[in-house]
Amino acid sequence: MELTFGLKTTPMHVPYADIRRVWLEADETPQIRDAWLWDHFLPLAGPKNGDVLEGWTLLSALAAQTTRLRLGLLVTSNRIRPPAVLGKIASTLDVISGGRLIMGLGAGGTHQPAGLSGIAGPNPAIEEYAAYGLTLVPPGEGIDRLRETVEILRRMWTEDEFDFHGRYYQLERNRNEPKPIQPAGPPLLIGGWGNRMLRLVAEYADVWNISGPPHTDFDTLAERVRRLDAECARIGRDPSTLSRSLQQIVSYDDPAETRAIVHRAVGLGFDHIVLSLPRPYPDHAVRWLVREIIEPVGQAAA
Repeated sequence: MELTFGLKTTPMHVPYADIRRVWLEADETPQIRDAWLWDHFLPLAGPKNGDVLEGWTLLSALAAQTTRLRLGLLVTSNRIRPPAVLGKIASTLDVISGGRLIMGLGAGGTHQPAGLSGIAGPNPAIEEYAAYGLTLVPPGEGIDRLRETVEILRRMWTEDEFDFHGRYYQLERNRNEPKPIQPAGPPLLIGGWGNRMLRLVAEYADVWNISGPPHTDFDTLAERVRRLDAECARIGRDPSTLSRSLQQIVSYDDPAETRAIVHRAVGLGFDHIVLSLPRPYPDHAVRWLVREIIEPVGQAAA
């Protein structure tokens, strides 16, 4: 697959005007294919009482002001909104954006991390879910719920009316109009790293996403790529039909370090790199990304 780039603006301790400025610049920059937000309600770093803008609301505002960028949440928590409500939100946003939505999905808050060696950091969902009255579930249940959500979304986007009777979700005579502009619905990006998640990715996703260093070391990334290839082989899917996306925090002070990480990721088979901008965003941040990261990496990969 062709190497492509996106950017992420984490809406935490950042004014709306700054996020809008970066997105409008990115919309005019062809080297940036897509732009992303997140799906958290509390800050994960810095002052605990800092500003956080809700992801889907913010995404709608930015979709209405851009014309070219593909866009989405990296990734939507499956534990926050009922699947059919999410399907309606996504359908509406695909219409607003003129068919530019990428449906980013993750299992959401679970009782503990997947326990995979090489994945760093505490579980951020515990405090956040308690503050917003949301419930954590065991990891296995989180994956099973996500599987049901994927089926519900795809049926909402393609069928006139249907019932759904799953283990966790029940729908009677669901009708969803208007449908998304994209004929089969938005492409599905699934973020995660556990074995059961990679099985689900191989079965349903168009794009797989995982975080790069310092959250995930390269030995783990390489092992996860091999595991995903094995899951594709198990079900008879051509691994080349599944895009591999890496989310990487950018270093303004040491762009050479970021370039080196991206080079290694491309060598592992990652074809889509989401460059996550630390706050505060400098003036002409997108122009800086193109000059310091995207063009040098693209030239080396050519």
